[in-house]
Amino acid sequence: MTVEEENVVITNAQEARELTEGTQKTGNNTKKFLIIGILVAIVLIALITLATIYLVKEENQQRTEQIRDVFIIFLALQSLLIGTAMVILIVQLSSLINLLQNEIRPIINSTSETVNTLKGTAKFLSNNLADPVIKLNQYAVMIKRIFKPAKK
Repeated sequence: MTVEEENVVITNAQEARELTEGTQKTGNNTKKFLIIGILVAIVLIALITLATIYLVKEENQQRTEQIRDVFIIFLALQSLLIGTAMVILIVQLSSLINLLQNEIRPIINSTSETVNTLKGTAKFLSNNLADPVIKLNQYAVMIKRIFKPAKK
């Protein structure tokens, strides 16, 4: 093996090692994120459970009603935002459909006509230019072979 081939083999081995190490690091990071996510979910579930138990008690009824009212207001605002976003989305969708029908379709039709014209031109050139030149070359080679002296 030459020095260059050895360098290539060493470089390939180093790249394979780096790729394996990178995959292992990615796997370790994924495991860490998974464990952290599970712990956060458990803590959130515990907090929600404790808050529910606290708010269900009779002595906290007024506070529960206040929190309920605040959540109802937030849900109403969220519904307004979602409704506005839906109207904007529908308007954008209709403008996209209009664009496709009135601008893109004519471009596609024009391109199709151009391709068909090019096909016709290619067939015409093939039949009227390329075929006669090829046949002329065949006849020239045949005549050349007829008059060429035979080798002994």
